[in-house]
Order: sequence, then C-alpha cells, then structure tokens
Amino acid sequence: MLEPLVGWSLLDVVRGVEGAASLERVDVVQPVLWAVMVSLAEVWRSAGVEPDAVVGHSQGEIAAAVVGGWLSLADGARVVALRSRVIGEVLAGGGGMLAVQASVEEVEVWLEGVAGVGVAAVNGPRSVVLSGTREGLEACATAWSSRGVWVKWVPVDYASHSEQVEGVRERILADLAGVVPLSGGVPMLSTMSGEWVGLEGGGLGAGYWVENLRRPVRFAEATRRLAGEGFGAFVEVSAHPVLVMGIEET
Repeated sequence: MLEPLVGWSLLDVVRGVEGAASLERVDVVQPVLWAVMVSLAEVWRSAGVEPDAVVGHSQGEIAAAVVGGWLSLADGARVVALRSRVIGEVLAGGGGMLAVQASVEEVEVWLEGVAGVGVAAVNGPRSVVLSGTREGLEACATAWSSRGVWVKWVPVDYASHSEQVEGVRERILADLAGVVPLSGGVPMLSTMSGEWVGLEGGGLGAGYWVENLRRPVRFAEATRRLAGEGFGAFVEVSAHPVLVMGIEET
C-alpha cells in the first residue's frame, strides 16, 4: 500500500537494510510508524484480542481509523504518506516541539505574553507538549528549566498542532480529496474533537486530517472519558511505549 506512494521499501527500512530511506525523515518515520501500529493491531487480533474501542494520538489517529474500520487500509496509507510529505517539504525547519512536566493550567499561564507558541498536546495531568517557533520554545525552555521545571525537546524540526499548519491547509485538502470515510466497525473516540466519531464516519474525510494536524491533541481528556465510560484495559499498540505513562498518570 505504501510503496507506490512513497517510493521506498517499508521492509527495507524496518530491517535496517543498507541504503534504505532514513527514519530521520518525517516522510519516512510517520508512514513506517503507521504501518507498525496497524500491523501490531492485527497481531493482537490474531491472538483473539479484539478492541472495544480505538483511540489515536495525532498521526496515531490514522492508524486507529484503519483498525476501527473508519478508513480503508489504502486510504490510511494515502493520508499518512501524503500528509507527512507536506510536513517534510513545507513545515520542516520552521519550528519545533517541547515536552513539559506541568499541568496544562500552569502552562497556559506561563505562556501568557509568549508569541508563536501554544499547547500542542495534553497527554496526562502533568504531561504537556508545546509547539511553535524555535525562538519562542527556546525562551520557554530556558526560563522554565531555570525554575526547576522539567522540559525536554521533542526531536522534530516542525510545529505540528500549531498555527503554522494553516500554511499547508489547502494543499492537504487537495492531496486527500479522494479519501472516502467508511462506516466503521469499532467505536473510535477522537482526540481531536473529544467526541465519538459519527455512526456514518462522514467526519473522517480530508478536512478531518487537516484539523487533526492543526488542533491540540486531547489525549488525557480521551483517557478520562474512556475510563469514565467503563473501559478498563488500555493497550498501546506502537513501536515504543510513549503514551503509557500519560495513561497511568490520568
């Protein structure tokens, strides 16, 4: 599904074959992570583990939509491949992201008067990610770390979930115009809207995938809602345990 869209071999990248496309490139690492997430979900299913609901974080929503039956495998590949290409060609080099160990309420107060920086994701009660200009983020990192606040740079040079995404809105809409939402089989809770995806899946067209990249990720809110509605077992299906700590915190 991916190779005709990206021009490189997924298996060569995963196997670390000499000369394979570099995982340092956003237009490589995002499609590879998507493929790993979707494939691991099938491994769980082959062992008889079926999800009662799916939820995704940022680009993870593309995988969640495929696993839940809201997008076809082909359309999921199209969304992740073409959108990450735009990020690499236009947004890369123009910003960054910074993880902060503090509540979102604290962070929002600290951000008053800081230009070009905003909340990109809330992963847990004290797990926030910022996004924006490099200069603005550096100012935050310097000032906050001097006060004993834990901060860590996310190893990217683009500002997902920030106002910078507005510059690629029309291109993404054009690239993904042919994406056809499906009716779904497994309930999907959106970390973009905070709501369950509609019964007909009509909201997961091109416009959704622009907003998914533009708006903050409401992951902690989604975790609280799922727990409150009776979901008791959370399985992170990804290459690395990135979100487990946020889930446990919540």
